[in-house]
Amino acid sequence: MEEEIRKIIELLCFKDFKIDADEEQRFFSIHIADEIVSKEKLPRIISDLNKIVRLVAKKKGFDPVIVDINNYRRERERLIVELAKAAARQAVATKGSVSLPAMNAYERRLVHSELSVRPDVKTESVGEGKERKVIITFIS
Repeated sequence: MEEEIRKIIELLCFKDFKIDADEEQRFFSIHIADEIVSKEKLPRIISDLNKIVRLVAKKKGFDPVIVDINNYRRERERLIVELAKAAARQAVATKGSVSLPAMNAYERRLVHSELSVRPDVKTESVGEGKERKVIITFIS
């Protein structure tokens, strides 16, 4: 799958890039040195590239893969986990509930997974569509 990803990136006219592949985990970290790949544009670029890569993987009979660009996804995951931990601490300190901002399904799953080991809080997803978020509640 690495070769297919390389071809896609070249077709997108990125010249200065490097791919670190973890084929076993089906994760590809791409480092692109191009001014068009700004922090503001990264979420959309990653989303679009992941859609294209998934379509190519499906067509060629490969297992689905995940693509990250310039460590954006990894950094975002770290921030979500830290946010979840801080919200859990706040829920415990106030003996109440804390509502996190709306998140996509993957980010909500990160929160649920991270806090599942804590017996003093529970997590629940509420809302619909793009407004779906996690509520963290203190358990006495």
